This record gives sequence, structure tokens and C-alpha cells, in this order.
Amino acid sequence: MIPRYTRPEMAAIWDAQTRFKIWFEIEAHAADALAEIGVIPKEAAKAVWHKARDVIFDVGRIDEIERETKHDVIAFLTHLAEIVGPEARFVHQGMTSSDVLDTCLNVQLTRAADLLIDDIDRLLGALRKRAFEHKMTPTIGRSHGIHAEPVTFGLKLAYAYAEFSRARKRLIAARKEIATCAISGAVGTFAQIDPRVEEHVAKAMGLTPEPISTQVIPRDRHAMYFATLGVIASSIERLATEIRHLQRTEVLEAEEFFSEGQKGSSAMPHKRNPVLSENLTGLARMVRAYVTPALEDVVLWHERDISHSSVERMIGPDATVTLDFALNRLAGLIEKLLVYPENMQKNLDRLGGLVHSQRVLLALTQKGASREEAYKLVQRNAMPVWRGEGDFQTLLKKDPDVRKYLSDAEITEQFDLGYHLKHVDTIFKRVFGQA
Repeated sequence: MIPRYTRPEMAAIWDAQTRFKIWFEIEAHAADALAEIGVIPKEAAKAVWHKARDVIFDVGRIDEIERETKHDVIAFLTHLAEIVGPEARFVHQGMTSSDVLDTCLNVQLTRAADLLIDDIDRLLGALRKRAFEHKMTPTIGRSHGIHAEPVTFGLKLAYAYAEFSRARKRLIAARKEIATCAISGAVGTFAQIDPRVEEHVAKAMGLTPEPISTQVIPRDRHAMYFATLGVIASSIERLATEIRHLQRTEVLEAEEFFSEGQKGSSAMPHKRNPVLSENLTGLARMVRAYVTPALEDVVLWHERDISHSSVERMIGPDATVTLDFALNRLAGLIEKLLVYPENMQKNLDRLGGLVHSQRVLLALTQKGASREEAYKLVQRNAMPVWRGEGDFQTLLKKDPDVRKYLSDAEITEQFDLGYHLKHVDTIFKRVFGQA
């Protein structure tokens, strides 16, 4: 985790103290269940909670023990025994390290998903507000980067709202899929520990029991989780790239907020660069980079190996922390985005009416011209306009072959901007409901 791109609440989920606290809770809840079914004394389970519930674990001491044992869970259990005393011999009865590690990881990923869902909610709120603000603000739609037909800026934002609404649903599904618990012992057979212990721990930790876990929780769950984060990152980059293009000097239809005292360039004092959008593009690349290792972690040897372990120690914190930061940065960007309707109108008018070419094409076919002839007539009047040699509507009215089919009034009718926006309300109702 890099502090520059880290928010405290998400970072806290991956803090060593948090991890050891979760490990303790797993062990203590398991002890409760073992006591309830008569495997260990109830007094021992109570002692574990009483002596360690509010302890700040000594991370340095655990690291010191691990340097000797070369095993993180044993190091933790040894330190826990130093705190709890003789009753610690009843801790970890019939369990294996993966029971603790995998259940803890899933708790952390579930908590991270909760924060990410909140992040998306903030972004959705910003997109909704700005979409309605610019619901009928006309702008040019582009295909291949070239002017196509008119849209509204509100539609661009509504598109993003719908996209991140889908992202939210996927993240909720990924959270549900990852929220499982395994307390099934070595190779997952429950030979040394009763399945009721797993059920108790799962309920206490807000998880569900893993139906079958070998010695590890199946990593296809984790692959789906990180793949979902990767898709969300791609949606972030798509919107960030749109803003970067709209901020180009030749376009300047929208622009990132530029605060008092902000500097755009060390060399050129006039610069106002889309630094947030560019940063989001880079952060999205990093989140997506964690997807492939997660997919490869699905393949483990037999009932368990630890080839996934080093991967998850890195991608768990890094992917969630980075996406958390990116979602909040994007929400702030949208909230403060500067929008320039005047420039949008200038760009709409830039091609001398060519954006209405399809309407003219269809009008000609409705009056009896074949599609091939209509296309030829429209295109031959459009190409001079591309070269700056006149206005499209004027050229059409001067073309005798066009006039065979359309009167001046009928030609003028095809240049009505409002025609392109007549279904904006319908689209908004589909995206946002009746509000």
C-alpha cells in the first residue's frame, strides 16, 4: 500500500493489529463452540476471552517469534499463550492454519467490499445529480472520435450511472460469494473438529460455512472477487478517459476543477491538465493487474499448497485500497466537474450542420429516393463542408437533385436539434426510474 493512494479506513482493514484481532476472534469463537460441545472446559474458553479480548497484540513480539518458527500462525498462537496462560493449550484444537488464514482473509475482503459499496454509492449520487443538471444540455456524440449526432451531456453521465449501478450489483454478488468460513481442519475432513464449530464461527464472524473446503477455501471465489474489482476499475478508466478527451484544448466541453493556487506545469504557467483523470487511468491499470494472479491462484496442488499465499498478501490490500481511493477520487471529480455548455454548442455547430446528415438521408428515402441515391446526394454535399466550403443546409437547397425530393421547408425541418433529444426523458426513466 502506498500512502499517497491510501485512505485510512480501508488501510485499517489490512493493518497487522486488525489481522491479529480477527485471528483471535476466530480462535476464541472456535473455543466457545468446542466448550459448548464438551471438547474443552467452558472455563478455558471464558479465560481466552477474558484475558485477550481487549489486548493490543505486540506485533514486534509476534514478528520475533516468527523469525524463529518461520510460521506466522504458530508465532501468533505462541504470543497468545503468553497472554492467556495455561488455558491457551485448548486454543486451536483440531484446527489448521488455513482455517484461521482463509477465514480471516474473507472477513477482510468482506469488510473491504462494504467500504467499496459505500464508495460506489457516493459516486452514483454525484453522477445522478450532475446528470439531471445537464439532462437537456446538448452536446455532440462522437464515434471513432469524429462528430456523429447530437446527444446531451446528461446522457453521458446517465450512461456512467447505469454502468456503476451494474458495478454495485456485481460487487454485492462478489461480497456474498467471498463471505465464507472454513474451520474444517487438515485436508478439510473435520476429522479432528466437529462441523458445528465451523457453523458457530461462521455465524459469529458474519460469514457462511464453506460447503467443502479441502484444507483451503476454494480460490475461484477469490478470483471472482478480484475480477469484479478489475471490471469496476475499467469502468473508472472509461469515464476518466471521456473526461480527458473532453478537456482537450480543442474540445474543452468539460474540465476538472482547478483550485486556487493549483499549478499545472513546472515549466508552463498556463497549463490546466486533467491530472485526476490521468491518475485514475493509472490506478485502474494497477487494479486490473491483480486479476490475473487471482485467476492463477485457483490452481493449487491437491488439498493445499501455499502458492496463493504470497499473492494474496499483496493483492488483497493493494487492490482494495487502490480501488477505494480511485472511486472516491472519481466521485470528487464528478462533484466538482466544470461543464461548458457554450463550448458544447460551438462544437455542435462546428461542422456546419453535418450532424443532421442521417435525417436528410432518411427524408430523401421517405420521398422516393433509393437509399443508394440518397446516400450519394447527401455525401456529395457533405464533403465540401468538411473542406470548409460552405454550409450543409445551404448546399442541399442549391442541389437540384435534392430539390426533386425535398422543398426548402422540408430541408430546414431536418436540422431541428430537438428532434435528436425527444427520447431523453424515456432514457432517463429507464436509468433512474420515475424520479
